[in-house]
Amino acid sequence: MTTAATADERLLNRSYLRRMLGRPELGAVVGAAAVFVFFSFVADSFLQASSLSTVLYASSTIGIMAVPVALLMIGGEFDLSTGVMVTTSALISSMFSYQMTANVWVGVGVSLLATLAVGFFNGFMLTRTKLPSFIITLGTFLMLTGLNLGFTKLISGTVSTKTIGDMEGFQSARALFASHLTIGGVDLQVTILWWLGLVALATWILLRTRVGNWIFAVGGGADAARAVGVPVNKTRIGLYMAVAFCAWISGQHLLMSYDVVQSGEGVGNEFLYIIAAVIGGCLMTGGYGSAIGSAVGAFIFGMTSKGIVYAQWNPDWFKFFLGAMLLLATLLNAWVRKRAEATK
Repeated sequence: MTTAATADERLLNRSYLRRMLGRPELGAVVGAAAVFVFFSFVADSFLQASSLSTVLYASSTIGIMAVPVALLMIGGEFDLSTGVMVTTSALISSMFSYQMTANVWVGVGVSLLATLAVGFFNGFMLTRTKLPSFIITLGTFLMLTGLNLGFTKLISGTVSTKTIGDMEGFQSARALFASHLTIGGVDLQVTILWWLGLVALATWILLRTRVGNWIFAVGGGADAARAVGVPVNKTRIGLYMAVAFCAWISGQHLLMSYDVVQSGEGVGNEFLYIIAAVIGGCLMTGGYGSAIGSAVGAFIFGMTSKGIVYAQWNPDWFKFFLGAMLLLATLLNAWVRKRAEATK
């Protein structure tokens, strides 16, 4: 007979401290607090409202993509094509609108369909070929990099797109993807609202829906998940399409902010998204992490990138600090997880 001592641990009442120790983002929150306090002392302008607005904007541009990347990592997979996919989305919107002399919203819609198709391709190839996601998305990264440059030079004659700022629909599209809001006298980019909304949605999916259970189950062990009825293939394809959807949002922000797009942009950003997710508590092996943690990881990135500027340090040191934070956050997250497992 099962006794109270051997009862299902999910039915046991755990203290608030134990529950907090079990949160994936705990290490990132501690790290974010340390970074915030550090730059508050070494950079006099860091605590100014305008500076914090800039930090939040820098965080949001990474955070929008870090959210679906975190979900994908919880599901046990990677996507190395995210950085250039953002650029692909922007290029399709711009060139389709300009060449077809259509309303900008037509280009935005075509871009959405094309970007989702790239995400579906990644997920479909993963489920059909059984190749590692690293190899599949590396191939997609290289193909998109070549297509971005090749098609842009073929159609525009240069490595950048033509201006579409005077086309019908541009101002309304800019209002959705690249506008500014003034709250309490502070100028905020609309991408901050997109970021926070995506974090809230992803957190609700992970913690309150059946799909969230599927994501954790697939990341914890695909064969075991499949044995209990989890639609593993559909879950993986859905995760890649979620990454593509957020790449579309980021791409439209890029286009509407600057009006033109350079075809070589985005290369290397995929590592920033993964770093933000890992700093936020996601394990490289899958099955563990949170959307909130990815937001905290992106916030750490924003504070560090702008804090170095406000402290008037040489920005060449940024990558060093980013790498050090990655290592320290990974070690701290591993320690937190071991403590959480030990207190169960």
